[in-house]
Amino acid sequence: MPDFSLENQHPGLVCGVDEAGRGPWAGPVTAACVLFNQETLSPDLAQALNDSKKLSPKKRESLIDRIKAESIWAVGEASVEEIDTINILQATYLAMTRAVENLPQKPDFILIDGNKIPPALDIPAQAIVKGDGLSCSIAAASIIAKVTRDRQMAELAKEHPHYGWGKNAGYGVKLHQAGLARHGVSPHHRKSFKPIKKIMGIE
Repeated sequence: MPDFSLENQHPGLVCGVDEAGRGPWAGPVTAACVLFNQETLSPDLAQALNDSKKLSPKKRESLIDRIKAESIWAVGEASVEEIDTINILQATYLAMTRAVENLPQKPDFILIDGNKIPPALDIPAQAIVKGDGLSCSIAAASIIAKVTRDRQMAELAKEHPHYGWGKNAGYGVKLHQAGLARHGVSPHHRKSFKPIKKIMGIE
């Protein structure tokens, strides 16, 4: 389970960063940044934190407001247009950098889930593979990023109900594929992704 061992290896204010939405065929990529005060953090909240993928949607929804109430946090995103222009990896870096820049208080060090550090960050950082299962700060960021993006995709599903985004968040599952086959590509699809390019006939 995540704890604060990684955070405690660094002096000063240490935040965690994670993203949601690299793999879907539609919608933005979203990142979150979370900075905890360990002295005031509720022990039961710390114990409940985990990689968002290991938590049920209901559990994530139950945690997000508590995380926001007990931390300094921010969200950043890169749009579908940006994904298609600069590619998904660069857009993920952009979303993470924006999340850090949007944080109300500048951290001294950043823990980032994954194996790469966004090149535009001007703060010392460390990439942690599977960090959302190791660091409480990264785990909390993963929950905020995931819930924020899922809610956004559910809203987009009201305008474009054919793809099942309220349940699949834009991933290329069978229901989404069926919607694409019947109704074509929407403005929110990532047109640089191979499955969408194939449907559009621009491989």
